Amino acid sequence: MTLTLPLTGLALYVLIWEKLPEWGSWFNRLLSLLPQPLQTLYQQWTCPYCSGFWIALALHGLTGLWTLPGLAGSALTEYGVPGLAAAWFLDALVTGLLMACGKLALTALQGPALATMARRPALMAEIAAHKAAHSKTGS
Repeated sequence: MTLTLPLTGLALYVLIWEKLPEWGSWFNRLLSLLPQPLQTLYQQWTCPYCSGFWIALALHGLTGLWTLPGLAGSALTEYGVPGLAAAWFLDALVTGLLMACGKLALTALQGPALATMARRPALMAEIAAHKAAHSKTGS
C-alpha cells in the first residue's frame, strides 16, 4: 500500500473544503457563480470519504498511481475494461477511507493544538513569572 494518493487527496480536500472558503470572499463568490447542481454537489461532498472517492478516481486517472498497487495486476484486470473499472473503484474506496481516517486524525490533533496555541501567551507569561520568581530567590 502506498499513501501518495490518500495524502494528496486529503491535502486537496483540506484546501478546497476548509481553507479556500476561509481565505477571503473570492472563492465563495466563485462558488456562487457555478450552476446550482454544482453548488449542491460541492455542499454535499463535505464528507472526506465521499469527496475522497471522487478525488481518488481523478488523481488515479491523472497520475496512474494506486493506493493498492496489487490491484493493478490482479485477476480483476483480466476481465478487460469492466475488471479495470472494478479495480479503480476498489482502489478509490480504500483511498477515500484512508482520507476519512486522515481527516479524523487531523481533527483530533487540531483541537488540542489550537487550544494550546490560544493559551500560549498565558503560558509564556507564566513561565516568565516562574523564572523571575526563581531568579529573585536564587534557586
